[in-house]
Amino acid sequence: MKLYTYFRSSAAYRVRIALNLKGVTYESAPINLLTGEQREESYKAVNPQMRVPSLNIGATTLIQSPAILEYLDEVYPEPPLLPVGAVTRAKVRAIASLIACDIHPLNNSGTLAYLKNRLGHDKAAADEWYAHWVREGFDAIEALLGPGPYAFGARITLADIYLVPQVANARRFHIPLDAYPKIVAVDAACAAHKAFQDAAPAKQPDAT
Repeated sequence: MKLYTYFRSSAAYRVRIALNLKGVTYESAPINLLTGEQREESYKAVNPQMRVPSLNIGATTLIQSPAILEYLDEVYPEPPLLPVGAVTRAKVRAIASLIACDIHPLNNSGTLAYLKNRLGHDKAAADEWYAHWVREGFDAIEALLGPGPYAFGARITLADIYLVPQVANARRFHIPLDAYPKIVAVDAACAAHKAFQDAAPAKQPDAT
């Protein structure tokens, strides 16, 4: 497998965590989003959306982290990324969706670049935009998390895989997390796990 990734991409970070958890060997192919490498024709042929992650599995290439994570859980079922029980599964999916659908799209690099370059907002305004949507999402997530040590108990789930990269982004943008002790505790529990450690942005070959 070849994972097209960028060290700071939270979507790629999710996939790296899942690959590590499941013990799947992959080649890392960094795509520099800051220099516009994702818009080059060679990468557009890999992913017409010109985003990361993309996962080449041999016969084809998969895009969009939610789809890739579902594929990995179906093809490599151990350890499972969803808990037992329809209700708990729905709660885990809700956390994942809250991050993937509500927080991340409003705060990804393309959105922030549009705010600054096309709409004329300065960095302070863009940073406040970022912080606002993180706080909106984290307020809800803090209330929704189950008993620890992970997001929903003793086993890592999709909720953890989505939450940890979002916490990393919040810290990178200097957003205080004092109001979110449950989120901080989940992040700390995950940080002790090798799969999360090896997936961290600072550990990637393209980290700068």
